[in-house]
Amino acid sequence: MDWLIATIRIGLATAVATTFDDNIYLTAFFSEVNRTFRPKHIVVGELLGFTVLVAISLVGFLLGLVIPQTWTGLLGILPILIGLKNLLNINKDDSAEDKSANLKINSKFRGFDSRQRSLWDVIRDPQTYRVSSVTISNGGNNLGIYVPLFASSSIQNLSVIVPVCYFIVCCWLFMSYNLTRLPGIAFVLSRYAGKIFPFVLMWLGYRILSDSESYRLFLPN
Repeated sequence: MDWLIATIRIGLATAVATTFDDNIYLTAFFSEVNRTFRPKHIVVGELLGFTVLVAISLVGFLLGLVIPQTWTGLLGILPILIGLKNLLNINKDDSAEDKSANLKINSKFRGFDSRQRSLWDVIRDPQTYRVSSVTISNGGNNLGIYVPLFASSSIQNLSVIVPVCYFIVCCWLFMSYNLTRLPGIAFVLSRYAGKIFPFVLMWLGYRILSDSESYRLFLPN
């Protein structure tokens, strides 16, 4: 039971730290909902894009099967470097402000669609992949975290971490949909809460290096 609690904690920290910024563009997308661009497009597009990121990151897990864990654990340096970079640029990044400009556009417009769309229709719709492309292009840091984490994880751990990540993404979708009524809150969250996550990323990197005992590579024999 202790391993489960620890794994859930790591999964939550990973998911929140790597997908928190998704709130910005998801809220922007939800604010643009109209007769043809529906919430279904956003939900399915986000989940498809995130699935692509997870699938690519599973390469790290495969590497962990053929390369000793002490060596794959060195990939834990990546989250630390990403966290340090984000920390150094925390006051220089104005992208959140730029992205938040769209939150006020049609923020109260919900639109409607007289015909019901099946899941298959939504999957085939190009508008769905407009959302997916944004998710994937915004996921560079995600890969830098997931690859080393997956490489140092067992199948048992992954069976917990991956569902936790999907759960958090679904929480962001729900939150972003409702934030279209209060677009200013999304800007406040991204501006201030985001300052915490560089430290979370560095903590994740430390856990990867520690759990895989990669530090032994630098100790004299």
